[in-house]
Amino acid sequence: MAGEKIIPTWHGIPRKDIPWYPTVDSETCIGCTLCYTTCGRNVYEMQENKAVAVNPLNCMVGCSTCATVCPVQAISFPDRDLIWKLEREHKIFKVVRQEAKEKMAKQEAAKARALAEDAIASLVIRTHMEVAGEFGEKRFLIQLEELIKGRPFDFINLCLRVPTVQGAMEKTPSFLSFDVTSTEQEDIQTFLSEVRELIRRNGLTLVSENKI
Repeated sequence: MAGEKIIPTWHGIPRKDIPWYPTVDSETCIGCTLCYTTCGRNVYEMQENKAVAVNPLNCMVGCSTCATVCPVQAISFPDRDLIWKLEREHKIFKVVRQEAKEKMAKQEAAKARALAEDAIASLVIRTHMEVAGEFGEKRFLIQLEELIKGRPFDFINLCLRVPTVQGAMEKTPSFLSFDVTSTEQEDIQTFLSEVRELIRRNGLTLVSENKI
């Protein structure tokens, strides 16, 4: 982890010009590793059971969490007046406001993207249906064909299973499965209502319906 760098500047100020970093008193340090595990910027390494700030400029300007959690107060930082003085001298708030606008714009874009993804996820563009009943004299497949004529929908993967040919002739219930889909990647939920109604009118049973 030694040598890993985080940011070259802090709100436009070169990070090397900001003397904000931890100082570890090696004689006081008990090697508890709290600073090492708490810091998310790879500032520390443990060497001979002591914390060493190997990447001091990785430290987030103004952060002193490691010093706060150190149980023996082995870590110290410069006075915070240093940061306030830098803010005034470099007049960073013009830069900060621009950074805030950019951050807000990214957040709004992320929200819009999430809403769009949710809207897409809620669309139903393909559904698998399973229907049971007697199909022979009902001309059900022809009615399905008529239902989609001139419309952006289709029935695919049709599979009709009958117990026996003789059984089908004697009106033994058969099993039909198919997928309802949009040919233009549009929502099919309203159309599905028509398919269900067609199934009902033919005295068939909708066994299952599952979005794909």
